[in-house]
Amino acid sequence: MSSPSATLTVWAASLLAGDAAPDDVIDALAAWAPMHLIGAADAETAVRHDLEWPGVTASGVSTLLRIARSEAAEVRLVLPTAGDVRGLPTGTEFARAAIATGEGIQIGAVGKPGVGLVPSKEGPDVLRWTVFSIPTVAGSAESIGLREAEYELRQAVRDAAEVLGGLPAVATGMPGGDARTLVAEALQAQAGYRWPSTLSPRHLQVIDTADNVAAILTVAASVSTNQAPSVSTAQRRDDLLRRLWDVVRTARVASANSVSIRA
Repeated sequence: MSSPSATLTVWAASLLAGDAAPDDVIDALAAWAPMHLIGAADAETAVRHDLEWPGVTASGVSTLLRIARSEAAEVRLVLPTAGDVRGLPTGTEFARAAIATGEGIQIGAVGKPGVGLVPSKEGPDVLRWTVFSIPTVAGSAESIGLREAEYELRQAVRDAAEVLGGLPAVATGMPGGDARTLVAEALQAQAGYRWPSTLSPRHLQVIDTADNVAAILTVAASVSTNQAPSVSTAQRRDDLLRRLWDVVRTARVASANSVSIRA
């Protein structure tokens, strides 16, 4: 499970499709934090959705589900970075917040007004969701489908394996042992997150593969090599890691949004 936004996107879509109950969604989000605070980004949004402003309420995930139901449309995951803002409504406060956090959700029909959600950590046990009004929900002409994501991931797995093989036997940049052990530990840390039982094997395969590649990239970015690389070698490595992270983000968005749009 890559992020709170991915969790909520898939589970909210499952709820709207009649395949999950509200308690299922609440339980799934509890893995990220036992307490969820909800607040509006501005007074107009607060009035529209009966939210606190300024300030937040501890009304929890049930409030987010109420908002999703009121929009009665698609739920779309976005995982932007400073160099990749696909799927964001440009020039909005929601877009700026999503870029700063690296994740967010759009709720509503593409091309029409909708709602944006952006989570942020308030502490080890508290997640805050800020609700934004979006003048126009954005789609992305550059988005790809699940089949294309599978194809891109197959190559990414080979490249990530090459990256892993190039790491030192002992990961000197991180305590805890060799690189492969650290990758296994990174994957184990995600074992507490779950997906709806109705999710297809194909979706699960894409999600699991993306998580495996992401675990390797996380470890690769954190450990030190035995020898200082040349400038050109370091540049090639950074370019490869950046490209693989792009593949991972794209696959995660494709898997989450293909569930949501189908719902």
